[in-house]
Amino acid sequence: MRAVAALRKFGEARELPATLLFGLTLALEECASNIVNHALKRDPDQTFRVTFELTDGAMIIELRDSGVEFDPTLAPTSDGIADDDEPPGGWGIFLVRKYTDEMHYVRDRGENVLRLIKRLTPPS
Repeated sequence: MRAVAALRKFGEARELPATLLFGLTLALEECASNIVNHALKRDPDQTFRVTFELTDGAMIIELRDSGVEFDPTLAPTSDGIADDDEPPGGWGIFLVRKYTDEMHYVRDRGENVLRLIKRLTPPS
């Protein structure tokens, strides 16, 4: 996935710690997969955009797509324990929450906008 490769390159060029970059790439991969499979319904003619921003205190990943409206921040919180009776799936948002500090969603001019924030310094 090009977005994941771009994030790795972005993070390595800015010397982000490997463990932080691992978590962020996993979170990005999960979100991008959900966009492709659900919002864009695997339509190869549809695309989405990803931007990265590194501030003094945080790494921000923003994903934008024009697919079906979906707010992942409203998804139920998983306890992280697998149950053999549960249907497969649903772990992506759990992983995003695990590896990021904040997740914000808005619907803006017909687009889903998801911002993932990982603080680089502890909150004061």
